[in-house]
Amino acid sequence: MGKYQHDAEQLLKDIGGKENIAAVTHCATRMRFVLNDPQKADEKAIEDIPSVKGMFTNAGQFQVIIGNDVSTFYNEFTEISGVEGVSKEQSKSLAKQNQNPVQRAIGVLAEIFTPIIPAIIVGGLILGFRNVLEGIDFGNGTIVSNSVF
Repeated sequence: MGKYQHDAEQLLKDIGGKENIAAVTHCATRMRFVLNDPQKADEKAIEDIPSVKGMFTNAGQFQVIIGNDVSTFYNEFTEISGVEGVSKEQSKSLAKQNQNPVQRAIGVLAEIFTPIIPAIIVGGLILGFRNVLEGIDFGNGTIVSNSVF
């Protein structure tokens, strides 16, 4: 019997059973579930499990905060439930099925604009430097001839 066996069994029951889990993975402190029917999860009962420090839903994933010992909890959970873990990419693609159209649209916009943020920042810096240099009065001469150094 493992350290988290009872808590893992309770979490499996409260999350709606094995048939309600489309995918499960974990990160540094959280178990990440993609549920077939998120309404089947008993959030009040899950919060009462001693190992659970909190939970929330984000981007179509039902996330249960376990803490730093999440990898041990995850291994016991997958052993008890018989559910195999999936990669983070597979989990994200499965989680999209639980997102509403507004969340999907925001996700698409984020995917489009994230790569061009550095270019926008550099463009703003260049315009700022140009405006500063434009405001300096160099008179009739050059920068070098008007410099006091």
